[in-house]
Amino acid sequence: MTTTSDAPPPVRPARRRRHARLIAALSSLIGACAEAAGEVYAPIAAAPPDQEAVEVTTLSCMRVALSGPLLLEMARGEDAARWPGEVAREDAAARRTYAARCALADAHDAAHGPGRDRGPVPLPTAGQGAAMELVAAGSDVAAQWREDPAQAAALVLELTAGGELGLDEVLDEAADTAAVAGLLALAEARTAATSDPSAAAELCLAAVPHFSLAVALASADLD
Repeated sequence: MTTTSDAPPPVRPARRRRHARLIAALSSLIGACAEAAGEVYAPIAAAPPDQEAVEVTTLSCMRVALSGPLLLEMARGEDAARWPGEVAREDAAARRTYAARCALADAHDAAHGPGRDRGPVPLPTAGQGAAMELVAAGSDVAAQWREDPAQAAALVLELTAGGELGLDEVLDEAADTAAVAGLLALAEARTAATSDPSAAAELCLAAVPHFSLAVALASADLD
């Protein structure tokens, strides 16, 4: 006699729970960016109007630029450790969608010819193209989300309708795209900190919208 389990499948966490440590780290970076800019602007605001030279510090600008990448990487690792079952599900889904994109590219090549010998630069392989397709989708969604979140959500659903891309992987890629843009702004702030404190402060503040966008994308649930 055999028995079957009637236990329901495990309930998936909301994305804001799945990425809670990452969201907290991004929020900390937003605050650190504002604090770093304040350390530049506050002394200028407090100085007498006729004072030409004002001493400011850019240590916080440099500190947040240096610590930002590690902070986000650690947060991602902590989230993964908190949700091992969800990570396994995501990895399995990513393998399926990657295989689907590769199969679609192979089918296209079989029907139309690969064309990889045309011109001096070879075209990407099916696997490379599959990876690039996910990156492009994430970039497009992140850019659209800045302008109109509702249209961006519709774009995600459109991109994932065929099964070659998954909802979570597109949203995660978009969140990563936004976070990296913020880190790049901080890297520029670090470079400017030694010669132009005001520019460094402005770049710290310029990173904030990118990190805020990453929070929105990491929190978004569309299914």
